[in-house]
Amino acid sequence: MSAPERKPSQEETRQHFTEAELDGHFRMLEERVFQVETKWPHFRRLLADIRELARDLPAEAQVVCMERSLLYGGISLFAPFFHRQRFVSIDCSPGSAEGRGAYNKGMVDDARCLLVPTTLRAAPAHTGLPAGSIDLVMVPNLVHHVPDQSGLFAEVARLLKPGARGYIFEPLVRELHQAPDDYLRYTPWGFEKQIADAGMVYERFVPEGGPFQAIGYCWTQALEYFPAEKRAEMQRWFYERHMPELMAWDDAYRDNQVRKHTTFPMAYAVHFHKPAHLREPG
Repeated sequence: MSAPERKPSQEETRQHFTEAELDGHFRMLEERVFQVETKWPHFRRLLADIRELARDLPAEAQVVCMERSLLYGGISLFAPFFHRQRFVSIDCSPGSAEGRGAYNKGMVDDARCLLVPTTLRAAPAHTGLPAGSIDLVMVPNLVHHVPDQSGLFAEVARLLKPGARGYIFEPLVRELHQAPDDYLRYTPWGFEKQIADAGMVYERFVPEGGPFQAIGYCWTQALEYFPAEKRAEMQRWFYERHMPELMAWDDAYRDNQVRKHTTFPMAYAVHFHKPAHLREPG
């Protein structure tokens, strides 16, 4: 990707929203984009965390969100929640995404959607933003699309103020998608190493979902492989009968009863921070 493409900043187009408007946008994301009731319940963790981070941060805090907004027509899904803060949304879509275009734009074609354009487009390892200027860097559902992993984590460390926070949300179970821009899957301990290697401090990970949710996710993918004349029948069977059963089991049976040091999360959130005195990356 070439030099960052800058758009009007949120400061230049800054909007303020009511709680009712934010609630509507939140429900739109749940229902239309992340479809947490029918397809991808693990995204509840991401949405709840985003809302909480926005509420907890002081007004005028500096926030950066690395996301992929080209596929939604160039808007930031998360910017509205940070209308009290100074928010910069970076569209990290690679050049190869141009051919796919805004194929998810229909998901946000909803009166409840609060349309806030992204601030700039840049590679996640080279944002062009000032060093040591950011109070919170968020990387939601993006890391697996970044080819330069060392560069990504070094850039997050560079952007954060001493003592500032970082947040990552990543799936552990995903199909190969948005080819060829799908590179890897991390365990939480893989993230711990990357964060430490960049000189930052890993705090914790928060898992979301279990093996039954993973089975449900695989079924949502498998349904797409049926021919059209069979797919409708299988969708009715799955969503009316099997999915509710899987989700009930997922709530009831979270602990592996055979192997005590084994877990099967669908996704997880990672929390970390930059120390007050950044050591040299190791």
